[in-house]
Amino acid sequence: MPIDVKQIADRYLAQWNEPDPAARSALIRELWAPDALHVLVNPPEAIRDAAAALAVPAPPLEVHGHRALDARVARAYEMFVAPGEHVFEIAEEPSVLLPHVVAVRWSMVTADGGEAVGGGLDVLYLDEDGRIRTDHQFVGTR
Repeated sequence: MPIDVKQIADRYLAQWNEPDPAARSALIRELWAPDALHVLVNPPEAIRDAAAALAVPAPPLEVHGHRALDARVARAYEMFVAPGEHVFEIAEEPSVLLPHVVAVRWSMVTADGGEAVGGGLDVLYLDEDGRIRTDHQFVGTR
């Protein structure tokens, strides 16, 4: 399967920036397999601290399927993009790591000046139709 990594990365980032809930949901359904898995590998510090207080490793946070992805992406939009302070953009050219595996480095930048204030890496495993089957997201890795 030929992979257009730029198109995949552009569509992937577009879902996080999309203001219209119906359009965002449509992007998710086009981009992701119905039973897809999104894993936030390194959860927020508060979760890591709570786990450490219990002497257990911090668990990765997972969502499964379109409905959960809708909620996850919508919440990220509400927190970071909707207030008008930030947008997500590609930080460097995406790359094919292995057959069906794409790496997308992204940045969260200020909307008014484009200054990077956060970022991460997503490792996407694509199914035979080119839709995301699994996404391992590493926040804070730029």
